[in-house]
Amino acid sequence: MATSSTKKHFPALEDIREALQKASLIAFMAWSDVRARYKRSVLGPFWLTLGTAVGTVGLGFIWSELFKIDRSIFIPTLTSGLIIWQFIAGCITEAPTAFTRQAAIIRNLVLPLSIHPIQLVVKHLINLLHNLPVFFVVSIVFNVNFTYYSLLVVPCLLLVVANLLWITLMLGLLGARLRDLEYLVMAIMPILMFLSPVMYRPNYLPFSQKLMWLNPFSHLIEIVRAPLLGMPPSLFVVCINLAICVLGWLVALVFFSKKKTRVALWV
Repeated sequence: MATSSTKKHFPALEDIREALQKASLIAFMAWSDVRARYKRSVLGPFWLTLGTAVGTVGLGFIWSELFKIDRSIFIPTLTSGLIIWQFIAGCITEAPTAFTRQAAIIRNLVLPLSIHPIQLVVKHLINLLHNLPVFFVVSIVFNVNFTYYSLLVVPCLLLVVANLLWITLMLGLLGARLRDLEYLVMAIMPILMFLSPVMYRPNYLPFSQKLMWLNPFSHLIEIVRAPLLGMPPSLFVVCINLAICVLGWLVALVFFSKKKTRVALWV
């Protein structure tokens, strides 16, 4: 009775509840996506690790010289920023096609729709796990001090995941209806990378630091990067992330409830 009432009045919540009950299926689909991309390659998903390592070494040594910043400070900052950005950008870039790429499944199988955005985020979490060893190697080489604050990386990352889930859900719904959104997002993400503190920290900027905090990506990056570097995340950054999460989920749930039944017709 209670379940029927929830399904009727809160269809979005019921859909997400059913999706979370299929966690093993989501993990299997996400891992299959990763394996399919590197099918028959020798290193498999570890090409991600190698690519990140090469990028970090190349950019780190050249840009630290160019910006005249101590390598022991710049390269760990750059490495942590890059792997977090790859996680965020991967989710957002693919989000507009979260439903359209699964059109056959949506039309032919009875599964919760929210399973597809969740699968997308889990897939990029797997990619993130492949990139993390690069950061740990850099940390050892450049003597990054791990402290008790480093343990905060887990809850902080979970908060970023919660934010990416509603963003992916929203962009997936909009992308199913507006097919140009995929190309628009792909076009602006490279620009957003340079407008976000991926390769530097906002406090490195003497004059534009306040403007940098107007960029929501700054908060998503800094809340994970600070504990990775052994520092506590700013309370201001945590509060902004929580506010984005609560407001974002409220909007996403209302929108998902209204448009859920239209998705099968759009894809």
